[in-house]
Amino acid sequence: MIQEALQYTKMVFNQFVKNKFKLDEEIVLVNKLVDQSGVSPLENKNKIIISIIHIEQETVKPFYNRKQKTTNGSYVNQNPTQRYNIYILVSPNFDNYNEALKFLTTTIQFFQINEVLDARTAATIPTGLEKLEFEIQKGEGYMQMQNLWTALGAKYQPSVIYNMKLVTIATDEIEGFNKQVSTISNQVEP
Repeated sequence: MIQEALQYTKMVFNQFVKNKFKLDEEIVLVNKLVDQSGVSPLENKNKIIISIIHIEQETVKPFYNRKQKTTNGSYVNQNPTQRYNIYILVSPNFDNYNEALKFLTTTIQFFQINEVLDARTAATIPTGLEKLEFEIQKGEGYMQMQNLWTALGAKYQPSVIYNMKLVTIATDEIEGFNKQVSTISNQVEP
């Protein structure tokens, strides 16, 4: 689901940018900022790059229920679907600094308009993705950003970090079945 969430976000964001600037070519790309040798991939040139920088599990318990009701009324024990927060770095990678700033502003506009992508707002959302929520990451100070870019092995570029929330990942493995309770007896055992 991580790949589907990123590709769907890229598709919707790319269409937004193409419409805004009347572009024909793809401008948004999901990719790493640098390859294993420390060089920026050629396909990143003059594109807006979306990269994962961190993943964490959402630990709010109401999301997690081990017993799932089946169509015949019994219950199946299975590992609960888990939800994750995917932290993405969006960095316009343009030779011209003013172009980078223009596309950074457009990035922020897109995520302000599209704080939530779900079936109500986006009919083309892939099966398995209920909704995606985006929240800008506040409090990333100068030193934290410097440390991030150093860890990535890339030169700093104007960028913004968003938390893409509630990406669901489920397993199909079943641990057991429980029968449906059909009658209740008031008899007390001796």
